[in-house]
Amino acid sequence: MADHLSEPFEKSAMTNEEKVKTEREMRIQFIAFAFMIALTFLAFIAVGAEVAPPGFVISFIIFLAFIQLFLQLYYFMHLKDKDHGWANTFMVSGLVLSIPTIVALILIIGVVKY
Repeated sequence: MADHLSEPFEKSAMTNEEKVKTEREMRIQFIAFAFMIALTFLAFIAVGAEVAPPGFVISFIIFLAFIQLFLQLYYFMHLKDKDHGWANTFMVSGLVLSIPTIVALILIIGVVKY
């Protein structure tokens, strides 16, 4: 059995339909990753160009961050896939719990600091 480990497989165990589906998924993830890199590059340009006022740049970067968050959850955390109900529930409930917590902490720090 161990004698043939260095030889390549003649035929894959995957069907042609599975191969096409896997290649399509890899292509979509690569495009999403390239888009996120472009958004990051756009954020660096927005800060480095110093053309817009700082208030606009900060809100623009936060907007880009939310787009990237959505893309990462949707494509890389597989929220788009079926039969991931529990994982989706835990991720959404984590967001529902963490966002008010972060806002409350920001308000507390703002009240104490100023």
